[in-house]
Amino acid sequence: MTSSDGARHPVYPVGLLLSGRRVVVVGAGVVALRRVAALLAAQADVVLIAPVATPALADLAASQRLTWNRREYAEGDLAGAWLVCACTDDPGVNERVAADAERHQIFCNRVDDAASATAWVPAVGRVGPVTVAVHADRDPKRAAALRDQLVEQVLADPGRPVRAAARAAGEPPPGRVILVGGGPGDPGLITVRGRAALAQADVVVADRLAPLVLLDELGPDVLVIDAAKVPGGHSMAQEQINQHLIEHARAGRTVVRLKGGDPFVFGRGMEEVQACVEAGLQVEVVPGVTSAVAVPGLAGIPVTHRGVVQAFTVVSGHVPPGDPRSTVDWKALAAVGATIVVLMGVATMPSIAEALLAGGLAPTTPVAAAIEGAPPLVSTLAQVATGDGLAGVGAPAVFVVGDVVASLP
Repeated sequence: MTSSDGARHPVYPVGLLLSGRRVVVVGAGVVALRRVAALLAAQADVVLIAPVATPALADLAASQRLTWNRREYAEGDLAGAWLVCACTDDPGVNERVAADAERHQIFCNRVDDAASATAWVPAVGRVGPVTVAVHADRDPKRAAALRDQLVEQVLADPGRPVRAAARAAGEPPPGRVILVGGGPGDPGLITVRGRAALAQADVVVADRLAPLVLLDELGPDVLVIDAAKVPGGHSMAQEQINQHLIEHARAGRTVVRLKGGDPFVFGRGMEEVQACVEAGLQVEVVPGVTSAVAVPGLAGIPVTHRGVVQAFTVVSGHVPPGDPRSTVDWKALAAVGATIVVLMGVATMPSIAEALLAGGLAPTTPVAAAIEGAPPLVSTLAQVATGDGLAGVGAPAVFVVGDVVASLP
């Protein structure tokens, strides 16, 4: 590494154990989002300091995954910190943060001036339990290319293309769009093809429920667009998302639309495919692990179980029974005798429970509210109908209605 005074200093590579330790991130744009996602994956106690934040970061704060101080950086903000990331687009603020960190002997990652930083974030790749981290003396593109090559070797598939090889000779390939189902949020549950698509991306348009920690693995030249749709909050219009995909692909770029779950399970994936096809673009769909099955599975709930139930139905609960926009026959659904999985139903589950009771399901029918990474909340259909079975349940919960809930160990 070359410092701001021109002297070269060797880098000492080290892995930081940040679990439960305070890390301050100053700035709350898409660059900060990439840092924060990786810090949360390391279980750090993240404190975000910025007057405004990108929607995905605001949502993380609302769900209490991090602490957000909605103001400008001030003296004393680094108290108790083990690490600080200066991620604003104002060099003056970043310089002040770096100077304060130096004075308090706190390592600082300054995103706009590596020479003035005391900590570098390497190009990172993760494959199962293996973490690949590459420094390349302030050459982030070279570090990312080397990282990609090493990850490909770990994947034991040398024929899979990487970003550098995709443009090794001739003209850049024509632009294209890849819809990637990212799974239920755990980065280990995205498909190998999905990881490879991200490694080739020039632009990533990301949903809030996608595995955001993977954004930290992208090369520094990859444009990240936050297309979060926050219930009751910021929501990027579908037409605007489609326009981002089309404009960047027409400019000759590889655009990855990173979505949560599977693109074709209540993910508006077909709408995006149709828009791109109508624009004359090449589109590839990479299926993902749908949260309708994965989130209950991670909670220990099978959607089918031999001797208990032989079918399951997945329905959207974004509108309640009786709403003119609803196309679900809840009475018929209650009579099928299948497990019922409800997505996007946090606000409408009481009325859904009432409709299922009216359709003939027993009041004692078990219901589980499952959220990835947390123990499921188990109640009954009667309790859900009154709202008593929903205490503390927030989005993006998946609801499972049926006797399979009793299979929980």
